[in-house]
Amino acid sequence: MFVDIAKIEVRGGAGGNGAVAWRREKYEPAGGPAGGDGGYGGSVILIVDPKINTLVDFKYRRHFRAPLGEHGRGKTQYGKKGEHLYVKVPQGTIVKDEETGNIIADMVSPGETFIVAKGGRGGKGNAKFATSTRQAPNFAEAGQKGVEREIILELKLLADVGLCGFPNVGKSTFLSMVSEAKPRIANYHFTTIHPNLGVVRVGDGQSFVMADIPGLIEGAHEGTGLGHEFLRHVERTRILVHIVDVSGSEGRDPYEDFMTINHELVSYNERLGNRPQIVVANKTDLPDAAEKIAEFEEKVRALGYDFYAMSAATGNGVKDLKHAIWHKLQTAEIEEEIVEVVEDTYANNRERDHEITYETIEEVVHVEGVYLEKILMSTNFEDDHSVVYFQRKLRDLGVVETLKSMGTEEEDMIVICGVEFEFFE
Repeated sequence: MFVDIAKIEVRGGAGGNGAVAWRREKYEPAGGPAGGDGGYGGSVILIVDPKINTLVDFKYRRHFRAPLGEHGRGKTQYGKKGEHLYVKVPQGTIVKDEETGNIIADMVSPGETFIVAKGGRGGKGNAKFATSTRQAPNFAEAGQKGVEREIILELKLLADVGLCGFPNVGKSTFLSMVSEAKPRIANYHFTTIHPNLGVVRVGDGQSFVMADIPGLIEGAHEGTGLGHEFLRHVERTRILVHIVDVSGSEGRDPYEDFMTINHELVSYNERLGNRPQIVVANKTDLPDAAEKIAEFEEKVRALGYDFYAMSAATGNGVKDLKHAIWHKLQTAEIEEEIVEVVEDTYANNRERDHEITYETIEEVVHVEGVYLEKILMSTNFEDDHSVVYFQRKLRDLGVVETLKSMGTEEEDMIVICGVEFEFFE
């Protein structure tokens, strides 16, 4: 099964909570604070594995969650960090943020990695909150949540040669003859419904990778049929082999077919117009082909394209074409694809974490925020020092002033991250 697009959910592990602990040594039974920090949560990391060539694994598993960090312990011992979760993807995978649609990574090189969901920081233990005026803090900091998001993975095949053309012109038959690939072949449209890859061996140490792109149709660049799904695989090929049914067996004109497909390629990506292209007249064994070959060849060569004729059914001309493709590859410049990658600030966006929202529901103000929730979870409301620390943080974050500006008065009910409070300035 070939899958070239997948949507998955990833979540970095939450950091461990800081510990509230005290030194209890033989000669110091009532020592100072000794709570250690929590460990960092593990991150979800994508890694390129050249042995994988589809995204089919993501059809059966869509959720990836990295391990949590361990909580801090006494004697100022730090909690253990959560292990990273590595998720294997094939070469040529483009990573998009589902929320924005931005491309955040273009993963091409074997072993390349990308942190897609960073783990949360561990919370500080109570030893970190001791000051000259607060010598016995009875509270610690909660661990930070890991990044949670949905991403879209899109695969663009990495091949030296891309076979293109209308459906049923003989692309799959040609690939099966020159490689070990075994594509499905039948005499009807869209026999090939996903790209096939084959390694073509020319001689000792001489080989190239060829991709059989499913047949394109008019309007493919606008998404007609499965146009976009197919055309994305053409973008990363070094040269194109454009196969045309020169016999016109389906009632179409070969030259019009040729021009239509080239129009679709350029309309999808203008840079494909400059891609080296070999034009191949196929089905030369059919009765109506002989009289059309010369006219078709003359028009194609007038446009500056290399031209070859073959019959994939009988094998006539196949060997010559294979060697011609190899020689074309030796002189073809490697054109770097331009992929506009947007810096992924999601995992490290402190502004997002510190963002606070206010919503009035049935005359009660509800206050929400990632960082605000962390402070709330860190507070020991049975400890005066902890409550004072919480109140000071609310002022520092502007929560108190904002509530006042919204008309909140003394003893009004407010809800902070799901917990009810009475407002006292």
